[in-house]
Amino acid sequence: MKDETMGQEDAVQDAEACAEALESLDQIALAEIAFDDSSVDAQDEPEAGTQSDGKDADDVEPTEDEVDHEDTECEADDQTESDMSEETILLDSLPAEDSLTRELPGLGSAPAVDETIAMGDIPLPSVPSAREAEVRHRKMSPKRRNLMVAGVVAVALVAGGAGYAAWNGYQQEQAATVAANAHTMMSVQIGVHAAGLDCSAGSKIPVQVSGQDSDGSSVSETLYVDEHGRGIKLLPGDYTLSIAASPIASDGTVYTVPTTKAQVTIKSDGQDLSSQAAFKLKVPSADTVTDDQIDAAAKYAEEGGASSAATAKVLQQAATARRDAAVNAVSAQKAQAARDADARHKATDLYQLDIPVEWYGKVETWQNGSTLCIYLAGDSDTPIVTLVAVREGESFTPDEGDTVLGAANLGNGYTVYASGPIYPYVVPQTINGRTQNPVSTYPMDTAIELVELTTGNRYTYSQIKNVLVGKDGKADAATKLECDYIAQILLPSIKAQD
Repeated sequence: MKDETMGQEDAVQDAEACAEALESLDQIALAEIAFDDSSVDAQDEPEAGTQSDGKDADDVEPTEDEVDHEDTECEADDQTESDMSEETILLDSLPAEDSLTRELPGLGSAPAVDETIAMGDIPLPSVPSAREAEVRHRKMSPKRRNLMVAGVVAVALVAGGAGYAAWNGYQQEQAATVAANAHTMMSVQIGVHAAGLDCSAGSKIPVQVSGQDSDGSSVSETLYVDEHGRGIKLLPGDYTLSIAASPIASDGTVYTVPTTKAQVTIKSDGQDLSSQAAFKLKVPSADTVTDDQIDAAAKYAEEGGASSAATAKVLQQAATARRDAAVNAVSAQKAQAARDADARHKATDLYQLDIPVEWYGKVETWQNGSTLCIYLAGDSDTPIVTLVAVREGESFTPDEGDTVLGAANLGNGYTVYASGPIYPYVVPQTINGRTQNPVSTYPMDTAIELVELTTGNRYTYSQIKNVLVGKDGKADAATKLECDYIAQILLPSIKAQD
């Protein structure tokens, strides 16, 4: 019996602890909680009757603490009923009309109430005071309090469990999306520039790819892109890109392969990597392309760069033909240059020289011993410059009307003097009729050509006539212009004879 009493005391203490926890919740919005008096009394009365009859299931007599607790509750009920009776008396003492028509401060008179409606017919909500709510809470049985606390905890657990389940589901969905993307091939674009390349008619650009994908697997393969840099598909990961070989354009053009490498990270589909991986394939001189370059380009074209092996073979033949044609053209040019150089090369018994390229085909020569005259082609009476070798210590006097244009020391005891007319001065003067020289009969096209040959066309004929020489005949300026040009293109080539 003593053990049963102690067990009941422990149950009471546990119920009071739960009640205190519930009271902390009541503090939040106690004024908003309205208990129905009839429902509380209806629920409490059977429990009270059961205890008073002494016929509960366990036949347990109330302990001393429980008796004291019931006395306290009775006193609280008596006090509550007295308080309510006092409030009823105060309300009854008010005039009936005041309850309906009394003026409120600041609002004026209230509108008239329809007299056909009886106030007794309108149910007024019962809002308990804070005191009443507290008393009713204390009257609640420990069992009911435990049930309410358990309900609150259950609701919190359900709500928390639902939130956790939703968040966990979202996390799993995100993880599944990331995992799916990690195993999805991503299309990316790189930057390429190859002048004149049309991959639909030629071959694509082979790109060497090496690195590691998102699964940690090593990657080493060759992919092909078009002239816009499109065609690479890889799993997300970190890679190194480089150009493996040249493509072949439809006309047989083979490009110089850049040696640069690009480090890229692929994260998403449609990613533009042109700013990180840009490759420029230059067009070399066709005659410098080697067989090895053509063979490498053809190999990659056959393995995937071209639409078929037959197409790759046609492109290889086009590249070879283009290279061979360029080599032949260069060879022909070199042969012609050699012939021209031989024709331009002149020699006397004391010195040798090369006719300036600018003069070649426009002038001819005659020579007598160590004297060499260069004159206007087809007109031996119109010399451009005359070269004469003079022994050191001897003087040199040019022909009448000529001017010394420069000299070249041979280093063997002779000096070669160059002399001739100052055409930048003579031609404008004769055309203007200011000289008595017979050359005043020069036709205009000849006059212009003579000025060009002796000045390198650094100035137009009009500029020489109107500005450099002018109406006052500035001979010194015209002479300097021709001397400077002869010293630049002719005198350096004069050497002693071997």
